[in-house]
Amino acid sequence: MARPLLAVDRTFARADAVLREACGKQFTGAVARIEHGGRVRFERAYGVTRLGARSRPVTVDSLFDLASITKPFVTTLALSAVAEGRLTLDGSLTDVFPEWNGKPHAPITLRMLLSHSSGMNSGADYRELLDRNVVQFALERELAAAPGERVIYSDLGFIIVGELLQRLGRRSLRAMARPALYAPPAGMRDRIPATEDDGWRGRVQGFVHDEKAYLMGGTAGHAGMFGSASDVARLAERYLAAQSGRASTDLSPELACAAISEQAFDPVLRRGLGWALKTTDENSCGRHLSRETFGHTGFVGTCVWADPQRDCSGVLLTNSVYFGRNDTRDLRAAFYEALVEDLGLR
Repeated sequence: MARPLLAVDRTFARADAVLREACGKQFTGAVARIEHGGRVRFERAYGVTRLGARSRPVTVDSLFDLASITKPFVTTLALSAVAEGRLTLDGSLTDVFPEWNGKPHAPITLRMLLSHSSGMNSGADYRELLDRNVVQFALERELAAAPGERVIYSDLGFIIVGELLQRLGRRSLRAMARPALYAPPAGMRDRIPATEDDGWRGRVQGFVHDEKAYLMGGTAGHAGMFGSASDVARLAERYLAAQSGRASTDLSPELACAAISEQAFDPVLRRGLGWALKTTDENSCGRHLSRETFGHTGFVGTCVWADPQRDCSGVLLTNSVYFGRNDTRDLRAAFYEALVEDLGLR
């Protein structure tokens, strides 16, 4: 059942209809949040955490496995380190990673890692990693392309970003995470929407779905964070606000604008720093949002897209992988197209 917030604009009939129709078919539970001009206009929960006797209603503050939306959170930690002078975007990383001295990896920079242009492989089958140190595997794996040559979306690259931050700060990513969190305590798990029954771990609920992050103890640079729709919306707002002048942020406007500007071209999905940029109307943000739109998706069914031109953002957290590894681009696009229409911004 949908659970509206009393103080939120209820005129979002199109977006609400899209999610009501999908509830129970493409996900068991979801939360949607729409902001415009830095103000919440719509926030609503749908469905339940899982099917069966252990089911609980989803609420607007429910935590979801954010999957790859972890990447822009970790990017923001890295950019904060740049703003503080502890890192540079284009400097050598071999002081932190002496393993790369004299190797093809040596020219890799933070900018390349954040824009998926480092040449690192996309990932690895978890069965290759069962008896391996995953970070060491990522550091040592042969490159798929020369650094800076082309875009290869890379979980391994963000595993390296997470390790970079930990070596630099001498503390764990789990300690740095905010406001989202890694590895929710056992007492919270039943209230978190379940994801896949993966045949290895059984029904995954309250611990990370991504196998590589799971093998890393649930804490990684590419996946593993859990958060609410408001947590994700606040992250997007930090970048929108930097452009609008609405509020101060610990990121300089220059760094925030660089993060949501094209850093590496790809014909399917251009790359900023940690963020994806709308490239065609086939992207999951749909047809109506502008080419300035930035965002990210997560494999389990999560997504966020924000349009600086319209000064709006939409967060859609679902557990669509509960029903299998099906493409939910059409559902996401329908939600974002309805968002624009409901806001009267088309």
